[in-house]
Amino acid sequence: MNAKLPAGLLVTALLLAGCGGNGQSASSATPKVGLITKTETNPFFVKMKEGAQKAAQANGMELMSAAGKFDGDNAAQITAIENMVAAGVKGILITPSDTKAIVPAIKKARDAGVLVIALDTPTEPQDATDALFATDNFKAGELIGQYAKAAMAGKPAKIATLDLAPGITVGQLRHDGFLKGFGVAAGDPSVVCSQDTRGDQAKGQTAMENCLQKAPDINLVYTINEPAALGAYTALKAKGREKDVLIVSVDGGCTGTKAVQSGQIAATSQQYPLKMAEDGVKAVADFAKSGKKAAGYTDTGVTLITDKPVSGVEAKDTSFGLANCWG
Repeated sequence: MNAKLPAGLLVTALLLAGCGGNGQSASSATPKVGLITKTETNPFFVKMKEGAQKAAQANGMELMSAAGKFDGDNAAQITAIENMVAAGVKGILITPSDTKAIVPAIKKARDAGVLVIALDTPTEPQDATDALFATDNFKAGELIGQYAKAAMAGKPAKIATLDLAPGITVGQLRHDGFLKGFGVAAGDPSVVCSQDTRGDQAKGQTAMENCLQKAPDINLVYTINEPAALGAYTALKAKGREKDVLIVSVDGGCTGTKAVQSGQIAATSQQYPLKMAEDGVKAVADFAKSGKKAAGYTDTGVTLITDKPVSGVEAKDTSFGLANCWG
């Protein structure tokens, strides 16, 4: 039996609590938890869904999951919230695509008695949800900024920032963290080009091509995530610049970690989506049993991954990264 949400969404509903292990579907009394991600195709959200499935089964819950057609599909997320509330979920876990526009829909869900927890990306304001389980994205950016500063070893920086998109908190936090870690303020002349990529590899390549046209002497590239970093690498390689430009990034997916291992990316900050989802589902299960709501921010961890460590910046190598990566 599948709990269905409207057509137009990329939606999966999974009944994970069987009856006596005989393959029958869950009873109507089984508490439900909803997971709404930005997309179903990004490996980060695939791993998040795996974590939610595992935790729902372990806690005797039914998982309903939904995702937008693309990163930024706020309308799809609103519809998913409304339908999950109508289906009687005890709690909703959400990675908000539009951190401001989603707030009214979240408020309606909370007013209806549903526990709402943001995963990975905080809403604006952050207290629009009951709780947040996420990487410290500012720290993730700060770590690669500190690494880049040390790796440049005093060489004047010509920086390109390949960012996410306007109005998305996670992108702004990583960008601001990188600048702080590197020791420059917003608007510093060392940042010679900034382009949005939506975290997409093809868009990352185009953004890097645009930046190289604007400032051919770029020698340091910050990227919002590893797909954007690999796009940047492709553009740099086409210009014969791949060996003399330092690329740093965030995420810690398996593909990105292998790119660190091969030297395409110098360092990345690894985050842990499976843990976010597992902790979120457990919090909803606890709420269903006791009525006690999770609150505040829970840091799910971040680790700098590089095979070329620098003095003063704590890091793990790619062996650790590959053992803990996702995707």
